[in-house]
Amino acid sequence: MTQARQQQEPAPLSNAEYLCDIFRAPVYEVAIVSPLQDMPRISQRLGNTIQLKREDRQPVHSFKLRGAYNMMAQLTEAQKKAGVIAASAGNHAQGVAMSGNKLGVKATIVMPRTTPDIKVAAVRGFGGNVVLHGNNFDEAKARAVELANEHGYTFVPPFDHPSVIAGQGTIGMEMLQQNGHLDYIFLPVGGGGIAAGVAVIVKQLMPHVKLIGVEAEDSACLKAALDAGEPVTLDNVGTFADGVAVKRIGDESFRLCQAHLDDMVTVSSDEICAAVKDIFEDTRAISEPAGALSLAGLKKYVDQHQVQGKNLAAILSGANTNFHSLRYVSERAELGEKREGLLAVTIPEQTGAFLEFCKILGGRAVTEFNYRHSNDALANIFVGVRLLNGQEELDGIIADLRKGGYPVVDLSDDEMAKVHIRYMIGGRPTKAMKERLYSFEFPEYPGALLRFLNTLGTHWNISIFNYRNHGADYGRVLCGFELDDKDLLSFTAHLRELGYSWKDETDNPSYRFFLAKSS
Repeated sequence: MTQARQQQEPAPLSNAEYLCDIFRAPVYEVAIVSPLQDMPRISQRLGNTIQLKREDRQPVHSFKLRGAYNMMAQLTEAQKKAGVIAASAGNHAQGVAMSGNKLGVKATIVMPRTTPDIKVAAVRGFGGNVVLHGNNFDEAKARAVELANEHGYTFVPPFDHPSVIAGQGTIGMEMLQQNGHLDYIFLPVGGGGIAAGVAVIVKQLMPHVKLIGVEAEDSACLKAALDAGEPVTLDNVGTFADGVAVKRIGDESFRLCQAHLDDMVTVSSDEICAAVKDIFEDTRAISEPAGALSLAGLKKYVDQHQVQGKNLAAILSGANTNFHSLRYVSERAELGEKREGLLAVTIPEQTGAFLEFCKILGGRAVTEFNYRHSNDALANIFVGVRLLNGQEELDGIIADLRKGGYPVVDLSDDEMAKVHIRYMIGGRPTKAMKERLYSFEFPEYPGALLRFLNTLGTHWNISIFNYRNHGADYGRVLCGFELDDKDLLSFTAHLRELGYSWKDETDNPSYRFFLAKSS
C-alpha cells in the first residue's frame, strides 16, 4: 500500500481518543484562539443572544490552518523530510503552505488552473510550491495523488482524516471555554471536518448543547448521506459557496456527524448572501460565502423552530473571498432576507396603466422596473418591490394585483430570472423559430468559450447569449439555440461531450414571459 493511501485511511478513533487528541493538538504554535464575538444587531432582531466565532482572524483567514498543522506536526521525521502534498483551490492550500513553512516541510499544492491569481499568490506567499493542473478540484486531486506516489509525499486531505478533524475540534474546545452557557452551535458542512471535530468534543463535555449542521442546498452531501445511511456522491454541486462545494462527505466525518449532530438545515445562495451582509453590519468583517453558511443556517433554523431567548453561536469559517464576488452578494442579499420581491406582471398597454399599477402597490417602493412592448393590447413588466414584512407582504401584494385584474408570476425564487432574465428584458425574436434555452456554468479558464462554440455553435444557430460572472471560478451563461425535434438527440450528445454543467430552461416561465416568440 502506498504512503499516500496510508495517510488517507487511518484507523477510526474512539470518542475518548478524539478528546485527548483535541486537548493536546499543537495548533497554537501557528493558530490563535479566535474571538467569540457578540452580534448585537442580529441578536435584537432574532430575539436570541447570538455570537460569532471569528475564524477569519486566523493567519490564513480560515479555520483550515488548524487541521492541516495538527496532521503535519505529527508526521515522522522521514515523512517531513520527504514533504507533503495537497489539492485545494483555496483555504486548505494556504493552511498546508503555512504549516509547511512553520515546520520546515516542503509543501506542494496542486491547484486547478481555474484558481484566481489572488489565491495562487497567497499560497506562494506562505512558501508553498504551486502546481497548476486540471480545470477542477477532482482533476487537481488526482494529480496530487499521482505526485504523492511518484515522490513519496504524504497527502494531506482537507477534511477526512482523524488528525485533521481533531485540529478543527479545537474550535469547539475554545467555544465552550469562551461561553459555557451555549444552547445551540451551528456548524458549516462541506466535507464535514469542522462539524465532526466540534461535535465530537462538545457532545462529550456538554451533551445538552444542540449541534445543528448547515449545508448549502446545492451541495448538501451530508444530508444526502444521512438520508441514504452512508456517504453518497452527488452528481453536481453549486459553485457559489465554493469552500463547501463537496460532492461526497468524508467517511470518518460522516461517522462522527451521524453520531453527534442533532439536526440539519440547508440554505440557499440568497440566504447566504443575506448572512454575509449581517456579518458585515455587526462586525465589519467581510465573509466569504462559505464562511457565512452557519449564520445563514442559524437564522433559518430560528425562524423555522421559533427559537427564542437562547444562546446561539455560529462560525465565520473563512474570509478568503474574491472582491468582485461582492457585487453578486449585494444584489442577492435583499432577496435572501425576503426584503425584496420580484414579479412578472401583465398590464394593459394604455395611458395611465402604470399609474394604476403603482396605486395597487399602495405606495411601496419599486426597486426595479423593466418593460418591453409585447403587443398593442398588453405589456409585460419585470418589477422589484421593497418588502418590510417578507413573504407575507409579498403574498398580499400578489393577491391585490390579481384582484385588480393583473396576471402575476412570482419570480423571487426563480434562479434564471434573478441571474439573467432581469438584465435581458425585451429580447423577442421577430420570426417564428423552434428555440430551446439552456443555462450553463463555464469554467473560467482560457479557451472555455472557444470550446463551447466549437462544440455547439458550429452545428446550431445561437439565438440568445447572455454571460455573467461574479468573480467566482465559474461564469453563468444563458444560451438559446434553434433546434428541431429531430436534432435533440445529437444536441444532447454534444452537451455531454462539452462536459460543462447545463440545464434545459425552455419551459422556464420567465423565459416564456419575456424572451420567447409571442404566439
